[in-house]
Amino acid sequence: MDPADDVSFFRPMHKRAVVRYEGLVQGVGFRYTAVSLARRRDVDGYVRNEPDGTVTLVAQGPRQEIEALLQDIRRSHLGRYITGEHLRWEEPQDGLEGFVIRY
Repeated sequence: MDPADDVSFFRPMHKRAVVRYEGLVQGVGFRYTAVSLARRRDVDGYVRNEPDGTVTLVAQGPRQEIEALLQDIRRSHLGRYITGEHLRWEEPQDGLEGFVIRY
């Protein structure tokens, strides 16, 4: 395969972060704030409330942009509601464009 045909060749530092937030993270504007912060960064993904009261955030893009987004979330008013943050790094996947709330 010609390296020019492989999109990952041009974006070797792109990653996918899957984060589960615990605490009082539903009913406090978490998803809307996360979307607003994410749209200021070079990331695609989504944020979703889970039935168990947690919130899942999936962000994909340059690792430094994802790390900055997670820091933005911690430093925002949301930080006081977060009691746990479980982060898992993965390889990027197709199908994400923009940053949205999923239901």
